[in-house]
Amino acid sequence: MTYPFSRILACVVLFLGMTQTIPASTPISPAVMTATAARAAAPTSRQETEAAPKDENIFRRFEKAADNGAGVLVKVLSSVLMWNVLFWQENIKLPVIVLWLVVGALVFTLYMRFINLKAFGHAIQVVSGKYDNPKEAGEVTHFQALSAALSATVGLGNIAGVAIAVSLGGPGATFWMIVAGFLGMSSKFVECTLAQMFRSVDDAGRVSGGPMHYLGIGLKERGVGGLGKVLAVLFAVLCVGGSFGGGNMFQVKQSLGAISYSVPALQEYNWVYGLILVVLVAIVIIGGIRRIAHTAEKIVPLMCGIYVAASLFILFKNYDHIGAAFGEIFAGAFSPTAAYGGFAGVLVVGFQRAVFSNEAGVGSAAIAHSAAKTEEPIREGIVAMLGPFIDTVIVCTMTALVIVITGAFDNGAAEFVAARGADDGARLTSLAFSQEISWFPYLLSVAVFLFAFSTMISWSYYGERCWTWLFGEKSSMSYKVIFLIFVFLGSVVSATNILDFSDLMILGMSFPNILGVYFLAPKVKKALGVYMEKLKKGEFKTFK
Repeated sequence: MTYPFSRILACVVLFLGMTQTIPASTPISPAVMTATAARAAAPTSRQETEAAPKDENIFRRFEKAADNGAGVLVKVLSSVLMWNVLFWQENIKLPVIVLWLVVGALVFTLYMRFINLKAFGHAIQVVSGKYDNPKEAGEVTHFQALSAALSATVGLGNIAGVAIAVSLGGPGATFWMIVAGFLGMSSKFVECTLAQMFRSVDDAGRVSGGPMHYLGIGLKERGVGGLGKVLAVLFAVLCVGGSFGGGNMFQVKQSLGAISYSVPALQEYNWVYGLILVVLVAIVIIGGIRRIAHTAEKIVPLMCGIYVAASLFILFKNYDHIGAAFGEIFAGAFSPTAAYGGFAGVLVVGFQRAVFSNEAGVGSAAIAHSAAKTEEPIREGIVAMLGPFIDTVIVCTMTALVIVITGAFDNGAAEFVAARGADDGARLTSLAFSQEISWFPYLLSVAVFLFAFSTMISWSYYGERCWTWLFGEKSSMSYKVIFLIFVFLGSVVSATNILDFSDLMILGMSFPNILGVYFLAPKVKKALGVYMEKLKKGEFKTFK
């Protein structure tokens, strides 16, 4: 299927940028965050653009025009996605997108009868390679697919996002992050199972799957093909846009900001960092999902290992405080006098940070899991459940425990962090760790770089699969070249609205995805019953 959306979208953005006036005071909700972080927007008005120095280069003029156009779209999308469901509350904000994701996760958990608990042990067996059959159709192993999906979600959200949650809601927010992560496992199960059911494999063995496939084909089978086509196209367009921004430029900019504290020279030579990343990313993404998966299966365990090892070191060093820390977390989770509006506020903060961290329900991970070698779609869905568990339940919980045990959240810096967002969220985490490990900021710089790099290579695959679904397989290299251009732009562009717009597109992916999954969930439930019965009877062949 081919749609001329790229030129139309570019023209719309530029037209809006050159014709609309965006007040400099336009508010952007602090909830405009991806799995990584939050930024406060500062749009540039038309008058400011017109008053720019005449000697300003053409690049900056184009950037400002595009940023103005994106500002209009940000305002529209933010008013929809970030509309406060609890509008009668002054201190508690529950964006509709968070409610949409959490309700979806709860429904899938109940409908699949707590598959996230029942099949957890089996998921460990599968990802260990027990059922890996190299002769089955697909491009990567179960472990590689999980690594590729994890590399896109484990990132600054685990470093900065947790700090923001604890700063806003107190230690109790951690409990609700864990609950949301647990529920999100069911969302990942359903969407990744569907991605396997409706994937396509070409003559060269290349796999293409994900929401754009199961929304279009699956809903047609359910008798609502028109709706399915609309949802599929909407998802693909949003995913491509999100891959250029939230999955690319945002990662470059945020990692550059964090690393420049340890390497001050980068503050004056941002473009050097951009060029380095262009080369490294190009080496990986030109090779497609196989090379991405091979890279991810090495980077993900390394970066998680480094971070978890540092966390465990501090926790073991302060083992006598762990019980008290968990006590604070559980007490704060249900305390009517807790920070940020009491019990409801803490719950909202925890859920919000979790869904922005693990992306369960967004549909992005389904694209990676569709490439796994298996003839049992349910099996890959079960493997996918481990994503939110590792991302949120393990990594985020460890971060929160360190912050609580060291008392970093309660030293006056927390209020500043809550007000300033992502960058200072990472600083609070760094402060907590550095109290026990003096050289941790340098280690954090390495972890941040790996987090950003791994996220970029995975999102390049997500965007490329959606791009080729829209414009054809022959356009694959064109997408990759454009993606690499955006990698460099991420190091030099300061257009806040463009980045916020792309972040909103990633969150927006969940609307068509979850709506379609509601229609297709019965198909997954039926297949799950058959699979679990075969597993119980020992009918599946093992290879280890």
